[in-house]
Amino acid sequence: MSDYIIAITGGVASGKSTVDRLFHALGIHVADADLAARDAVAPGSEGLAEVVAVFGAGVLGGDGQLDRPAMRRRVFADPGARKRLEAIVHPRVREALFAACQAAPGPYAIASIPLLAEGGGRDAYPWLQRILVVDVPESVQLARLLSRDGIDEVLARTMIAAQASRRQRLAIADDVLVNDGSLDALSPHVEALDRLYRRLAA
Repeated sequence: MSDYIIAITGGVASGKSTVDRLFHALGIHVADADLAARDAVAPGSEGLAEVVAVFGAGVLGGDGQLDRPAMRRRVFADPGARKRLEAIVHPRVREALFAACQAAPGPYAIASIPLLAEGGGRDAYPWLQRILVVDVPESVQLARLLSRDGIDEVLARTMIAAQASRRQRLAIADDVLVNDGSLDALSPHVEALDRLYRRLAA
């Protein structure tokens, strides 16, 4: 049972997933909001039924699953559609993350929440003890997106702009991990944070 729960958040291409993996390698359970969001709209789920009721059967692929690329294009083009989708998915994600973290073994647990600032921060997640923001300059995000996803600069900038600003994320942070260097440089910082969190949880 982990009563001490820490959120990790960061913008797209910030390296948050790498930080998640480093904590996991130290024996810390990481509950992933992206996986919880997939489960929330899995075939046969109430969440998917609600998405279809709101957006129509056209959001489904031939296999009966949510057509994610099509849905992503739709919500990036229409902020109203994004809000309607989030109203379906986010409450289910919050519930699943809390349950997974509470059930986790170890001194503390991590909830990995990319859209924490966008999703209401501490007000939406009152059970968080601390928030760790993985921070990079926007220029680094852009360069990583272009090389990682093979997309054009217009889409990359749209993806960054669709998220909370760097300032909004930093405003909710208890801890900030700057990830503009190599993986080798990242590990000692994660290990230091792990020692801090173990002390705080105790």
